[in-house]
Amino acid sequence: MSDLIAKTAIDRRMAEILTPVIEHMGFELVRIRLMGGKTKTLQIMAERPDGGIEVDECARISTQVSAVLDVEDPLEDAYTLEVSSPGIDRPLTRLKDFASFEGYEAKIETTDTIDGRRRFRGVLAGVEGDEVLLNVEEGTIGLNFDWLSDAKLVLTDDLIKEMLRQRKAAGVIDETQFDEIETEDAGGADEV
Repeated sequence: MSDLIAKTAIDRRMAEILTPVIEHMGFELVRIRLMGGKTKTLQIMAERPDGGIEVDECARISTQVSAVLDVEDPLEDAYTLEVSSPGIDRPLTRLKDFASFEGYEAKIETTDTIDGRRRFRGVLAGVEGDEVLLNVEEGTIGLNFDWLSDAKLVLTDDLIKEMLRQRKAAGVIDETQFDEIETEDAGGADEV
């Protein structure tokens, strides 16, 4: 089974330790990565089962995860813990993500070459069994989920509009807190 949530051995070990903690809190693990650099960063992306997550929820997850990592101590070197939402142009790491975002543009990479290519870009057309369906220039193709090495949504105007609509519907965005948007006629703004 392709594991887009946790790719490396240490990522899988961290997921093994932290998934029960995150799920017990009512969230789902979307992705976990230990990234290198001067100081390593343990990046955790999580969300509610119905999607979305707020900053205070990330802080609660961070507190719980920190406590577990202090006890388990799986990392020898110093690291920074980062808990966040998957974002708008989110990684697609679970089969259900491909169904949830049907109709939106995505970039997908496969582990091995398929018909001379490893990178695909198109509009998600849902899932069929364990295949991800993607509308590409040549038509609709099916990629077995196990073949995937990376996948993410492409940031488009339609995707941004949908995410804003969902946040507004969920009551996260309160339009009364913003000024009205004023528009100017581009042709007449500077005319004398």
